[in-house]
Amino acid sequence: MAARDSTDRGYVVGLIGSGIGTSLSPALHEGEADELGVRYQYRLLDLDELRAPVSDVVTAARLTGFDGLNITHPAKQLVLPYLDALSPDAKALGAVNTVVFTGDGAVGHNTDLPGFARSVSTGLPDAALDRLVVLGAGGAGSAVAHALLSLGAGTLRVFDADHGRAIALVASLDARFGPGRAVAEPLAALAGALEDADGLAHATPIGMEGHPGLPLSTDLLHPNLWVADVVYRPLKTELITAARARGCRVLDGGRMAVFQAADSFRLFTGLEPDVDRMLRHFDSLVHVPT
Repeated sequence: MAARDSTDRGYVVGLIGSGIGTSLSPALHEGEADELGVRYQYRLLDLDELRAPVSDVVTAARLTGFDGLNITHPAKQLVLPYLDALSPDAKALGAVNTVVFTGDGAVGHNTDLPGFARSVSTGLPDAALDRLVVLGAGGAGSAVAHALLSLGAGTLRVFDADHGRAIALVASLDARFGPGRAVAEPLAALAGALEDADGLAHATPIGMEGHPGLPLSTDLLHPNLWVADVVYRPLKTELITAARARGCRVLDGGRMAVFQAADSFRLFTGLEPDVDRMLRHFDSLVHVPT
């Protein structure tokens, strides 16, 4: 729940991550707070600029009166040792993207999971979920994989440059959903996995600002494959652009960004955000006149 009652002096929250200068989180959160008549400050705590470990940044935010924090790459798993408690989702995923400071300490949550699930449900409502590939097994990949199985996906084939991390993610999926729903495979098997896959969920930093490029060869994309990307800055990643050109149905990271932000806002304040309004606000922030 919220760190303090929503009728008092307002809220101060922040975002911890690397290369977050162009994040739209401050505008999304503060814009919704303005609509609700709440005083709300959202600050960026860039690890690259602060040159401080995650532990020090979390401690400083806590001591200086922050109500909570959002956590992004590369700190969704690094932050875990510095929290006092985890929500069930955060514990199952082993990753946190939202921290709420309460009288009982720092409580970690994961709003990426429901954010991605709702993004797929609304953005790809008729997408086949029988055979899926998840590329990336870090904090975002964990949320994506758990979300897809919660939506009823048949089987997941999980890939990561760090194969051990993919194995660990599959172990957490087995514990939560039962064995046999997911398998960790080496990157060398990615091409074969995509040949008969229904969908690809991309959850690595490749494609985001500061990490340009493609996470795989575009030759592996085919019209029978839907492609979802968790990256939203830029909204049209090289992967999304290439997939659309190859005839794939695509889902950019915008909806997930808004849905997870709305859930975080609710946790920070105890207030109910207007998600449709936040979606419209996001569209206005990313729209570039032609």
